[in-house]
Amino acid sequence: MTPLVVAAVLIAAFTHASWNAIAHHIKDQLVSFTLISGGGALIGLLAAGFVPFPAAEAWPYLTLSAALHVGYMVLLMRSFSLGDFGQMYPIARGTAPLAVTVLAAIFVDEWPGGWQLAGVAVACAGLVGVALWGIKGAGGRPHWPALVAALATGLSIAAYTVVDGMGVRASGSSLGYIAWLMILEGLAIPAYAFYRRRAVLLPQLRPLAVRGLIGAALSVTAYGLVLWAQTRAPLAPIAALRESSIIVGAAIGALFFKERFGAPRIAAAGLMVVGIGLMLHTS
Repeated sequence: MTPLVVAAVLIAAFTHASWNAIAHHIKDQLVSFTLISGGGALIGLLAAGFVPFPAAEAWPYLTLSAALHVGYMVLLMRSFSLGDFGQMYPIARGTAPLAVTVLAAIFVDEWPGGWQLAGVAVACAGLVGVALWGIKGAGGRPHWPALVAALATGLSIAAYTVVDGMGVRASGSSLGYIAWLMILEGLAIPAYAFYRRRAVLLPQLRPLAVRGLIGAALSVTAYGLVLWAQTRAPLAPIAALRESSIIVGAAIGALFFKERFGAPRIAAAGLMVVGIGLMLHTS
């Protein structure tokens, strides 16, 4: 985890929280993710002619990852439709690093050191535990549909993170890998939206096109930086460090969506800082 890798992942965390906030702010989630996914595919198509073509060994990973990313988008749409951004985003992102740690050990033979494992555990346990507090439905009971959707989103993040970690290393080019991943994953949701809405889709997309394309550019930037970092460092600490986006997401929820930023979320931010410090400890 060199300073350059850390800086790239932190920039990715900020841009990731930003595009998720844009996606959440567009109330029609199918329109939102059609613009962001379609914009990502367009960026991938434009870039594909200028970057190396991924090696043949990477294509099974690319295909599987594209399917996982589509599932992730569907689950994320569901999460954002059921709960506050400042709650859904931390749960979805906070569950991923623990799952990545387990999957990377099983499939990539990357076993975390004691400090890294402690950092992942502290950051994730604190953030997920505190984020779960306060998700209430009728009668003060947990809002289980929102909770399940957010947790499932986190597991899908973990799955595609590990697949892409292996795929980008086999591709020979992180830029080529991200370009073709954006193409493959970016066409499914626009195709579904066209099937469902046909003639009315374009008038619905037009007023939000600029905002959606900005979200697409932020999304491609965020994940491109993460994929590059995965060629330079182990998967688990990168997955944990990128979840500093949870702090950004909580701040966005409070400032722009007027969601309450109380003591639990302040505690979550503090635990994230402690977890990052432990995770980056190398001695």
